[in-house]
Amino acid sequence: MEASFLAAVNVSILAVTVIFTVLVILIFTIQALVKLIPYKAPPPAPPRQQKTATPASGDDDDHVAAITATLAVHMGKSPNEFRIVNISQR
Repeated sequence: MEASFLAAVNVSILAVTVIFTVLVILIFTIQALVKLIPYKAPPPAPPRQQKTATPASGDDDDHVAAITATLAVHMGKSPNEFRIVNISQR
């Protein structure tokens, strides 16, 4: 029984030694790569230009009608009780 216990301890010590040796090698490899190949931040993206969509008059009227009907149903009022004057896209 003593021989198997010593064999288990030897295998455990060997495994821990191998693991930490590999970890130390990885640490030094990563540090060397960081010094050899420094990180460069990517250039900032150019600002986006907002598209100004100009829908046709009929499409605009349809959108206003749909929005008015949706608000009327949501607020529980008649569509004649309010009027949408301005719609802006963001």
